[in-house]
Amino acid sequence: MMDLFKNDKPAPNNLSDSDLKPLADRMRPVTLEQFFGQDKIVGKNTPLRKAIESDRVGSLIFWGPPGSGKTTLAYLIAKSTEGQFVPFSAATSGIKEVKLVISKAGNYYKMTGRRTYVFIDEIHRFNKAQQDAFLPYVESGEIILIGATTENPSFEVNSALLSRMRVFVLERLSEAALVRIVERALSDPEAGLADMKMTVDSEAVGFIAAAADGDARRALVLLENTAQFKGRNAAITVDDLKQVHQRGIAVYDKAAEEHFNLISALHKTIRGGDPDAALYWLTRMLDAGEDPLYIVRRLVRFATEDIGLADPYALTVALNAKESYHFPGSPEGELAIAQAVIYLACAPKSNASYLAFGKAQTDAREKGSLPVPLHLRNAPTQLMKALGYGKNYQYAHDYSDAITDQMNFPDELQDREYYSPGDAGREKKLSEYLAWFKQRRQQLREKREKSDQ
Repeated sequence: MMDLFKNDKPAPNNLSDSDLKPLADRMRPVTLEQFFGQDKIVGKNTPLRKAIESDRVGSLIFWGPPGSGKTTLAYLIAKSTEGQFVPFSAATSGIKEVKLVISKAGNYYKMTGRRTYVFIDEIHRFNKAQQDAFLPYVESGEIILIGATTENPSFEVNSALLSRMRVFVLERLSEAALVRIVERALSDPEAGLADMKMTVDSEAVGFIAAAADGDARRALVLLENTAQFKGRNAAITVDDLKQVHQRGIAVYDKAAEEHFNLISALHKTIRGGDPDAALYWLTRMLDAGEDPLYIVRRLVRFATEDIGLADPYALTVALNAKESYHFPGSPEGELAIAQAVIYLACAPKSNASYLAFGKAQTDAREKGSLPVPLHLRNAPTQLMKALGYGKNYQYAHDYSDAITDQMNFPDELQDREYYSPGDAGREKKLSEYLAWFKQRRQQLREKREKSDQ
């Protein structure tokens, strides 16, 4: 009888049967000595390394970009201390599953004397109820919780849980670290590609490291795909790698020239109000392997720098693109980024806020620590009141139109003007308001001067 689940197709001629598992999975480090690129936090004599070696690891959060080794390091900690490694999904698990994990962890400890490491990838997706459910067990030490996140845990993890966990920041893998990872894969006779007896010169290895853009998995996928393309005993060149990659790899060359060319083109076509060209450059960047969140960060900057108060909603659109991308991820979430690009390109443009902020920064830095006028100072004590703090302050709500003639600058900067709104979009209304405000304040000053005479 035929086994429907049996794979009768032989392995490709250029790969052995053991190579059918992805190279990136086969080359996952099994010891801390094979874990390259994060020496600052887990190198010899670092606090975390000593804690691992003495089996005194507490609950941790690893914060870093994709491919920097967060999951691998969590696994290595559990393995190094002979603990139980339990992945836990924030997306599919609830309070019931939390209690089940805790129960199993207790039984494991009773039987072995070893602890359970509960690993939560993308801990920033945890809701408050899930975080609160883990809190007492983290506090008591019944489990060691290790979370991994690409987001700032200060904003994504509740303060009670965060205060009981130590945060380590993993850096984007350097090209030097990626070179070591690639060379290990090429030389490893069991899990790697040594049996293929390929020749890969230093220039080609360097190209892979640069193309990976800090992501170890991306480097190993490119290497493996090229090895499958060329076969055994091949000499792999940079041209071979480019042919296999076919994704605008110049984006990630060492000089990073094409990377900046593309983002410049995107930024300038949005500024120029051309949504079609902007979509083209966006697609070029995504196809080249650019981090979509890097693009969104640039869109947020554009919304404040080149649109500003002409259309304040543009900033909301850009920020919503970030949240919308996070939910489904790639490639579905990229549509939200495309929509933001279209909106920003079509929105009215103004750099008035950007220029105003720059002028204020210049004065603040060049004029030094000018004293706050007395009437603007807070006076929480009798001494401060006696010294004139807050004296003669004009509470705007007590005046007609909520406008007063008081001076709000230090004397040296009297009536400075930084913000000059344009006539585009909502800034037209702001321009009208400022003209009215200045006229009204001048009338009040003239009125006060007459009454003082």
